[in-house]
Amino acid sequence: MTRNKPTPKRKRAKPAKPIKKIAPARTAARPLEIPERGLKIGEAAQQIGVETYVLRFWETQFPFLKPKHSRTRHRFYHARDLEVLGLIKRLLHQQGFTIAGANKHIKEHGIDALMLAKGAKPSATRIADSHVPPRNGSTDPRPADAPTRRVLSEVRRDLENLQRLLRG
Repeated sequence: MTRNKPTPKRKRAKPAKPIKKIAPARTAARPLEIPERGLKIGEAAQQIGVETYVLRFWETQFPFLKPKHSRTRHRFYHARDLEVLGLIKRLLHQQGFTIAGANKHIKEHGIDALMLAKGAKPSATRIADSHVPPRNGSTDPRPADAPTRRVLSEVRRDLENLQRLLRG
């Protein structure tokens, strides 16, 4: 004769934690008032529209990005830092530069000149214009994937450098 074991009691499900909503990045029409001490990393990340770990990573990759630190090692970003972060985000996210390419571009053109030329067309090193030729005779060119665009961008940059050398 088999003995039926009592069924174990089920644990109550914990209520779900509310999802923290991140406000969209501020626009130029409504700039954020920056306190005298500056913005903390979370506030700056929210202003730029990226996560805090991205700002920490960018600090390691871009030597000119140096926010002030308090005695307790908290980062405080001021207006100039936010402008630089906006430039970095634009180069990486909108214009398709790699981190190394963005560093090189900033060194070649100067950070101040690039921040002034926000609306200007980016240089020839931009890879967003690279396309894969149409397949099977289709008329719609398809954008290249990221690694292909990077390679094409490097080839284009090399060809332009050679052309400059030949022109003397």
